[in-house]
Amino acid sequence: MKPITEIDDPRLIKALAHPLRVRILRVLEKQTASPSDIAARIDAPLGNVSYHVRALERVGLIELDSTAPRRGALEHYYKAAGRIRVSDQAWGEVPEIVKAKLVDSALSQVVDLAANAAGAGGFDRETSILSRWSLNLDEEGFRAIAEVTRELIERAREIERESEERMLEAGPHGHEVVRACLAVMLFETGSADTSSEAEAATDTE
Repeated sequence: MKPITEIDDPRLIKALAHPLRVRILRVLEKQTASPSDIAARIDAPLGNVSYHVRALERVGLIELDSTAPRRGALEHYYKAAGRIRVSDQAWGEVPEIVKAKLVDSALSQVVDLAANAAGAGGFDRETSILSRWSLNLDEEGFRAIAEVTRELIERAREIERESEERMLEAGPHGHEVVRACLAVMLFETGSADTSSEAEAATDTE
């Protein structure tokens, strides 16, 4: 079966509306895991996790990777079907209530990651970046920024793949793994900001 790399069906996006499913996918993006492994990782009841794992498998967002005996039973290990991008058309057709749930879930994850990183010195690197701008754009300008943002995300994924290849070649005692998060957002504020440009940056380059 060909991996899902782009969601172009609004029904698949609805399948992601439950925040627990998003958290499950986050785990399986980086590793193969069983429902019990996932439940322990995200601190959720195993029954709930198993239910949502089956739902994600039914719509093709995750797939069975392997099975292995464990504690007298056959444990099933799953992996993400592939890196997923939601198409503009599909997102436009999703009901507002579903969009709101997905946005809330994504923002909660970003806020938690950033807050935890800040407390642990995650922004101490001289090349770390924390920036925000308030922009006045026409429709053409908004679309132009959306396009270069997508290009940035695709390039970031390419760089991650290149990093993984170098680490694989170097072996377990090679390159240090830098756990990082890149959060990119472009959205309409709906009202004027208190300043024409608001920026806070730690980029020293």
